[in-house]
Amino acid sequence: MRSGPGHGGTYISCLTRSRQRYVGVTAGEPKYRPIQHNVEKSSHTHKFKPWKIAAYCAFEQQGKSIEFERYLEKASGHAFAIAQSW
Repeated sequence: MRSGPGHGGTYISCLTRSRQRYVGVTAGEPKYRPIQHNVEKSSHTHKFKPWKIAAYCAFEQQGKSIEFERYLEKASGHAFAIAQSW
């Protein structure tokens, strides 16, 4: 796993806004995700704007990104994110 944007992998973006958390997989640059969520690209997340990146993880394989996203959406993943102050 390389650490940083632009390596051609996929990313888990953890976006936060007060008590809201959004976790998603993207093949693009993670720095653009908050912009997309803040300018009505998603009707659900737009209403909770402004979003900012709390953390992101880079994976070379999209399948690993999806597995980690699913983990973060479960109770144990929520506890992990809270422990990391995401």
